[in-house]
Amino acid sequence: MENRSVRNMWGDFLDAHVEFALAEAPEVIQFFDNENDADRHTALVLNRIKTATTFSLLGIQNRKERLPKTGTFLVVVDGRANAKCVVRITSSILKPWFSITEEYAKLDGFDNLSLWKTAYWNFFIKELSLYDRDPKESMIVVCVSFEKVYG
Repeated sequence: MENRSVRNMWGDFLDAHVEFALAEAPEVIQFFDNENDADRHTALVLNRIKTATTFSLLGIQNRKERLPKTGTFLVVVDGRANAKCVVRITSSILKPWFSITEEYAKLDGFDNLSLWKTAYWNFFIKELSLYDRDPKESMIVVCVSFEKVYG
């Protein structure tokens, strides 16, 4: 963990929860790619309103990352990379884009499905353009649910 704020947050979490002393070091997550959206979504997590997030499977594959795994921890950072809390993944499910529901959009911090689709579509356009790919209605997304456990 290169970020001192993340290291400190994880260390504080482990001090309070020694039962997880042997857990894998957490990944760091910043929601979206701009300070304003990152701060807004981080605040929603802190208030336990946002309990899910979404990734494109193509993005994960192209970055050669592992799929999010149930039981692992993430340190949530704001738009300036300051650690704000620790969450634990409770589920990670692959779904086609077109199957996302209004209920899921609310778990992901959006007031309605239309806002969710617009925000994520625009994000995935930027993300996938790095790999000469475009989002499609049939693309697979990774729906990750989590619970705030510290912070």
